Amino acid sequence: MEFTTEEKILYSDKLIEIRENATIFRNYYFPTLSNKTVMFHEIEKIILKKPSLKNGKFRYWGTGDFIHWFPLDNQRNKREVIYILFRQKKRIRIGLTVENSQKVTGFLKEKVIIHYENN
Repeated sequence: MEFTTEEKILYSDKLIEIRENATIFRNYYFPTLSNKTVMFHEIEKIILKKPSLKNGKFRYWGTGDFIHWFPLDNQRNKREVIYILFRQKKRIRIGLTVENSQKVTGFLKEKVIIHYENN
């Protein structure tokens, strides 16, 4: 399945857009502020973590370990959940936050495997 602009938008905020078959990460690339699209069939799993210094609470954009990449979010330190997205056969994981974590978690439970972690 391919991403099309005609797909129904299930959720959208200034950080992310979730469609039927894909997720669009806004302001993903540095320094161009361009978006990245990941198809749901490319996702292996998503881990939900409580925000902490170790989990990227203050990582507003970019990477600190060359494994996790965080799209731009100047309010990340105030978010309830940090999602770590693992893509099939890809080394780089996407660390992300959203404005309404309860709603997004509900959508993601329907699409992919969700794991919860306390740390």
